Amino acid sequence: MSASGLLGAAGDAAAIPLFRSLLVARHGRLVAETYFGGADSTTLFDVRSVTKSVVGALTGIALRDGVVRGVAAPIAPYLAPPYTLDAADSAVTVRNLLTMTSGYEWDEEAGPDYSLWIEAEDHVQYLLDRAHTAPPGATFTYNSAAAHTLGVVLQNAAAMPLPEYAAPLFAALGVDAVVWQPLDHGTVNGGAGIELRGRDLLKFGQLFLQRGWSGTRSLVPEAWVDEATRPQFAWRRTLGPQSRVTYGMLWWVSDATPAAFFALGYGGQFVYVVPSRDLVVVATTDWGGLSQVTPQALADQALGVIVHDVVPAAR
Repeated sequence: MSASGLLGAAGDAAAIPLFRSLLVARHGRLVAETYFGGADSTTLFDVRSVTKSVVGALTGIALRDGVVRGVAAPIAPYLAPPYTLDAADSAVTVRNLLTMTSGYEWDEEAGPDYSLWIEAEDHVQYLLDRAHTAPPGATFTYNSAAAHTLGVVLQNAAAMPLPEYAAPLFAALGVDAVVWQPLDHGTVNGGAGIELRGRDLLKFGQLFLQRGWSGTRSLVPEAWVDEATRPQFAWRRTLGPQSRVTYGMLWWVSDATPAAFFALGYGGQFVYVVPSRDLVVVATTDWGGLSQVTPQALADQALGVIVHDVVPAAR
């Protein structure tokens, strides 16, 4: 690593008022760890949609263990009463939830649907009651309620609360402090709201860099990590400073040079992995303190530190 490059990254992060942590691992070693704004190594960061990538990892484990029958399995058998599903709901598969192709009418990137959904009394039924604007599998529409519903599918399939199902994975990584946002019917928010420390987020990214291996133990199947972190679509978009961005399975993916995949949470929460550089970067911000900057602008600023400073520092 370039020491001056890492120092420059820390300086640029410090100049962003709502930046809270920047951690870098290279070749499996922690090479940079800086906190801002009163945060420290004990701070639990609410990393919003990074939660989706955790749920994705748990899905890979559930498929390996036969808890869920396969990505082509319909979700209906895992959503017993109190939920009610019509024929369109019953056509939705696990893969549709993983790839944001469930087909429900939804807009949370430019619209109010997340805010309306999070205030609902029943978060799964709220989604099931939405109209279908496309057949399942046809169209990508970013949908946190769909990711949450996948978490409920896992919980019901495993017959245990999702945090309990996730506990062995976190324990194997040495993660002993995890907070999940509770929702209705004994569920937690599988679309957003997990809280983890900076180093623990780095461990999660390192696990995926190592294709699901931690030491001599395979915690998440290699084939699942490979599938989840490869492009699942032909389209590409620019996301702030990051070009050629598309979606995998609950991970964002870029096939620019160098290729990367990343978990992205509202307002600039990142677990960013660059396999060719053997590099993992964590960045978090105070997304709850937004007044002078939009969530997207703050995310672009945080991603700029990663793309323009940290990645070039990995020679």
